[in-house]
Amino acid sequence: MSTARRILILVLLAASAATALAFATGAAVVDGPADTVANGDLAIQPADGPNGRYAYLNDDDEIAIDVSASNPNIRDPSFEGVNVGATGRIDDVFTITYTANEYAHVWIEYDSENVTFVADGDSIEGEANNVTLAPNETVAVGLALDTRGATVGTQLGADEFSIEAKIAEPDEVGATGASTQQIGDGGPTTTVVSPSADRREFVASGVERGEGVRFLADGMEIGGENVTLEGIDLTGVRTERVELDAAGSSGPFANGSALTAPTRPRPVGYLSLDYDFAPDAVDAMTIRFSADPAYLNATGTDPEDVALYRRTDAGDWEAKPVAVVDEAVVDILGLPEDRVHFRATTEPSSTFAVAAHAPRYDVTEATVAPGAVDPGENVTVRTTLRNGGGAPGERTVTLTANGTPIANETVTLEPNETATVAFDATFETAGAYDLAVDGTRVGTLLVGDPASDDAGGSGDESNVGTDESATVTGPSEEPFGIDPADLAGPLALMIISLATLALVRRMPR
Repeated sequence: MSTARRILILVLLAASAATALAFATGAAVVDGPADTVANGDLAIQPADGPNGRYAYLNDDDEIAIDVSASNPNIRDPSFEGVNVGATGRIDDVFTITYTANEYAHVWIEYDSENVTFVADGDSIEGEANNVTLAPNETVAVGLALDTRGATVGTQLGADEFSIEAKIAEPDEVGATGASTQQIGDGGPTTTVVSPSADRREFVASGVERGEGVRFLADGMEIGGENVTLEGIDLTGVRTERVELDAAGSSGPFANGSALTAPTRPRPVGYLSLDYDFAPDAVDAMTIRFSADPAYLNATGTDPEDVALYRRTDAGDWEAKPVAVVDEAVVDILGLPEDRVHFRATTEPSSTFAVAAHAPRYDVTEATVAPGAVDPGENVTVRTTLRNGGGAPGERTVTLTANGTPIANETVTLEPNETATVAFDATFETAGAYDLAVDGTRVGTLLVGDPASDDAGGSGDESNVGTDESATVTGPSEEPFGIDPADLAGPLALMIISLATLALVRRMPR
């Protein structure tokens, strides 16, 4: 990539301390005239804000940095240059925006003992101090000054500097980097640092009271690449500066318990936020995240069933409403179209969990009537089911006798809805049958006389039939129960047998 040499003029005046301003940035999308270099892949512009007046495009449309009375943008007749015998920074002088499709290393070549080009307070002079920019990322550049020992009226350093860049190799980029952003016209300036694929460090400065702040996370991993953080928006901010660190994890963080909720949702990933402002210093926080549609399909998750939970100060998990972003809005906002996007507005918290609701069928009541029949007689098993999950769903409910499936019925329930399923069956072979519905025990059905030699013992080889007219009705309040009188004989026999067994096991050998 090419090199561009540009003009820098700094003249010293007799005064004391220089002013250091906050680090800022220009817009990530180039708007307005710019000095383009590196085959047009870099766009250099004066920064927005008061220090941007020190930079301008000259008659050749090249960026010039002029901190002297010769600067046409400075109309104060008393201004003659920078101060003598001082150190300080002039931040937010000009911006460099990278507009190509690959990552690039960008740095400045300049030789001076008194002036250093800086970004976020750190030197970007020399290739070793380069900043790595992703496509459409912007870095703000300022000047660090050290005029101690300099003489009034002299020009500091050389009058030219060069902006250089080269394509970054993939293994040099990784998941780390730093970028600066400014959303819309004016407004707060944000800096985003990416220490790793699952971490982001956000800083916003110059926030006016009641203003909003938008942080762009650009796919920070929450549940690996399956679920990623796209951004965090703060509304009604009542502090001039905001710092917010975000971290993602597929499992619970060490300082927080795993997600627990009555609907037992399936956790997908956890988001930890560490912020420096009081929760009541913002009106609301909106978390924007996305999911890989292939992952949703593979796990059978409907986008409407994706949820966000906020952990409260008391340690409880509170569900927050999640909206699926319309495809048209995704297109307008320029979001990745190969992802399903979500947004949830919440109060600030230190820990969040992205989860998936799923239907969960619980047997709340089950009965068998009558409790004892003769072989070939009809018996009815009723069970009341409740969908205790957070999503609607269909479920096939199975009745078993001694662990063997003998009948099933398909039920569809909305969340918190209940229904009663009735199974009609006949047992041709005498025996004691342990009945269960989806693993939940109903009770023991006695067919004939289990104690007789003709009873067949456990009934495992019985001829069991079902009535195909089993129906799903409303909730049933039938009680559990087999009349104790019906079981007096068999129970007494079982107690005697068990007691004898216990006695034998305790006899000395």
